[in-house]
Amino acid sequence: MSIVKEQNFSKDEVRHLREAGQILAGLFADLKKQVHVGVTGKEFDTWVAREIKARGAHATYLDPEVNFPGVICISPNDVVVHGVPKDEPFGKGDVVGFDLVIDVGGMKADSAFTMIVGEEPTGAKKLLLNATERSLYAGIDAIKGATKLGDIGAAIEAVLDKARLGIVRQLVGHGVGRSMHETPDIPNYGRRGSGALVPVGNAIAIEPMATLGGWKIVQDDPDGWSIRTRDGSLAAHFEHTVLITENGAEIITK
Repeated sequence: MSIVKEQNFSKDEVRHLREAGQILAGLFADLKKQVHVGVTGKEFDTWVAREIKARGAHATYLDPEVNFPGVICISPNDVVVHGVPKDEPFGKGDVVGFDLVIDVGGMKADSAFTMIVGEEPTGAKKLLLNATERSLYAGIDAIKGATKLGDIGAAIEAVLDKARLGIVRQLVGHGVGRSMHETPDIPNYGRRGSGALVPVGNAIAIEPMATLGGWKIVQDDPDGWSIRTRDGSLAAHFEHTVLITENGAEIITK
């Protein structure tokens, strides 16, 4: 049986990871209150950059090895992930995803959510957001101590399949901690009882990405970052960083 390498975090590293997660959760809670029609992605990027610093954290996306043109990914409508903050104002009914990684004491926490601008979710948009978020928690609930990757992926897939959403297959969750992306890759589909075993004590980012259409994606925007659905369908993305414990999963970013 394949076993994912243990991360062997120190007590201080776990403390910093939890602190980063709580700062990120608080920042997102405040950000949600400010999303409204007419605000631009660049305005949010400026606000988030200021808040990260004020709350005693560091913006990971600005690190040289990432070199993203902003501190937060803002992905509207058919942009699945990695949307670059732009000057275009949000419109009523836009489906917008926010994805952020911050660092405290060398430990990184990663989280994402998607919301509707200026109106309550209804119809297909409501289905997309609710089912994608439910699938995130289904994947988290599948963790019972050391857990096989297939169990996490199968739990996510079951929710998204029932909602008849497209499951983005080229993009995956991942290990996280000292680096933003560590092993293992965590697909949002799978077969129960299969895959490598993730040990207790490791941290992972679970992040289902789903669409109202097909699962295929393209990356051909002039900004060089934005990843869109190939068929132009709306997409949603939800993510939490979790620490695997003997009793299940501790959600670091909640």
